[in-house]
Amino acid sequence: MRPMKDPAPSRLAYRLNRLLLRRGMKKFLRFGLPLLLLLAVGVIWASDEVRRQDAWDRVAEVRRQVEERPEFMVHMMAVEEASPSVAADIRTLLPMDFPVSSFDLDLDGLRATVQTLDAVADASVRIRSGGVLAIEVVEREPAVIWRSGEGLVLLDAEGHRVTALAARIDRPDLPLIVGQGAGDAVPEALEVVKATGPIFVRVRGLLRVGERRWDVILDRDQRIMLPEDNPVIALEKAIALDAAQDLLERDIAAVDFRNLRRPVIRLTPAASEFLYDTELKVDE
Repeated sequence: MRPMKDPAPSRLAYRLNRLLLRRGMKKFLRFGLPLLLLLAVGVIWASDEVRRQDAWDRVAEVRRQVEERPEFMVHMMAVEEASPSVAADIRTLLPMDFPVSSFDLDLDGLRATVQTLDAVADASVRIRSGGVLAIEVVEREPAVIWRSGEGLVLLDAEGHRVTALAARIDRPDLPLIVGQGAGDAVPEALEVVKATGPIFVRVRGLLRVGERRWDVILDRDQRIMLPEDNPVIALEKAIALDAAQDLLERDIAAVDFRNLRRPVIRLTPAASEFLYDTELKVDE
């Protein structure tokens, strides 16, 4: 008689059954295990350098085909709100080989490059419909002419360089400032020029003295010497004195208002000599 087989499961089968009864094991077998198998297959496939390079080449080709679609191509550049000279400078600064894909254009980088031009205060760069690279420019407005060691330079109201100037006569509408450090005090210079008022037609320019104060240079080799502090107030007092006594119509070389409490009048050499001769005759 054969011995009866033990119906109880083996120890290994028992442990496997208990393992399958654990929470999450069925989900692991349904989702986790297939993912691990796929990952293993992917790692094995990617371990071959030839296959890996071929895959990258295919991706690059697909990307190139998408980027070079007609709707993504830029065919021309338009510079707007800029003078002809500034527009020419921008085109020289940004040599473009059209057509070019819009994906290859760094708009922020192009904008930063355009803003490196002295004459450009601000710029915006965008791609318009029709494949147009549109560059809109806000130019600096020249406010003064600065004569420095480098020649004549146009500056805006804040003292930023705009461009070089060939000759003073090219911009007779702008005031002239001269002297070292004059370019750093443009806002104050404009306030002084504005305060000249009745004598503006006689003003030939402003001279920066010692990088701290201004002299107003007039025709007939006259000047009004202003203080370091409150130059506009001093100039207004000089103009009021001229209106009351025709001061600047006399043989005066300079009106020194560096001390507001004690202004000094300096005569011309001819007037000084005449006054000296007159005193001698009186003494005789």
